[in-house]
Amino acid sequence: MIRPQLSADGRAIRFPLAEHVDPLLDELALAYAQDPEIVGRLLAAHAASVLALDFALCSEDATDYGRAMRAAQADATREALVDDCPAAVALDPLLDPDDAITLAGRITRAAAHIRHRTAQNRNARP
Repeated sequence: MIRPQLSADGRAIRFPLAEHVDPLLDELALAYAQDPEIVGRLLAAHAASVLALDFALCSEDATDYGRAMRAAQADATREALVDDCPAAVALDPLLDPDDAITLAGRITRAAAHIRHRTAQNRNARP
C-alpha cells in the first residue's frame, strides 16, 4: 500500500513511489540486457510518441483530435514496454475498501498535522 509521509519541510504530504517504480526499471534493464535490439526499438518508438504528444500539447495549431491521437500512440507504446512486466501491476495498486479507508485516514491525519502546525506558527506571538 502507498504510505503517505510528510515532506522534509513538513508543509506537504508526499507519496513515495520509488518502491513501486524500482522493480519496473529492474525488469526493463534485464529485458534490455537479454534483447537490446527489440527493447531499444520499443524505447525509441515510445520516445518518438512522447515527443509527438508533447509537441501536440504545446502547439497552438494542434487539434483536440490530434492531441488525442498522439496520447493514444504514447499509451500504446508505453503498454508495449510494460506489457510483459509483472512489476507494472505495482504501479497502479488496487485498494480494497478497508485499505482505501486506511489510506484516506492516514492522509487526513497528516494533513491535519500540517494545518495544525501551520496555524500554531501563524498564531505565535514574537
